[in-house]
Amino acid sequence: MNGLIGKKIGMTQIFMEDGEALPVTLIQAGPCVVVQKKDTETDGYNAVQLGLVEKIAARRVTKARRGHFEKAGLPPCRILREFRLSEGDEAPAVGETISADLFAENDLVDITAKTRGRGFAGVMKRHKFGGGKATHGSMHHRQPGSIGQSAYPSRVFKGMRGPGHMGDKFRTSKNMRIVKVDAENNILFLKGSLPGAPNGYLIIKRSRKG
Repeated sequence: MNGLIGKKIGMTQIFMEDGEALPVTLIQAGPCVVVQKKDTETDGYNAVQLGLVEKIAARRVTKARRGHFEKAGLPPCRILREFRLSEGDEAPAVGETISADLFAENDLVDITAKTRGRGFAGVMKRHKFGGGKATHGSMHHRQPGSIGQSAYPSRVFKGMRGPGHMGDKFRTSKNMRIVKVDAENNILFLKGSLPGAPNGYLIIKRSRKG
């Protein structure tokens, strides 16, 4: 396995042996259970479907998902994610539990999470535009300015940055270093900050380029 489902706890700091205060983000990494195995003969690719072990009310589980878990002989999970397997990798058995001891200190991982949703935002907040002059009655303080031509082509090009929905998108932080692993409580300490709000779900994968 090269990854896990996790949950962001929050940020704190730890002190290194030389006295340096290091900002870290705490992640509840698993435990995860193998719900389904996929192979090239049946599905066209090799992958493992993991479910994050959490309590979930029976009324919140759809009939189709309930049948999916009954087939595997497992209690329902709130979050399901797939992790691809490389050729030659041996897939774990259905029902096997995978926890934070999958990783070790100084490992590099890629974290994918959904950023905080900021709602509708203007160009200065959303795209860091400088805005216009704030003096001499310009009345152009937080506007984007000219975004097109008058004569030709007399239209606005696609992809032009403008106001709109800010955040609430999946983003990946690459090559995040694991400073400490608490295998007993399934907690990872990662150096630096991560996208998303506390209690948000995220994907932890071994870094490809690290």
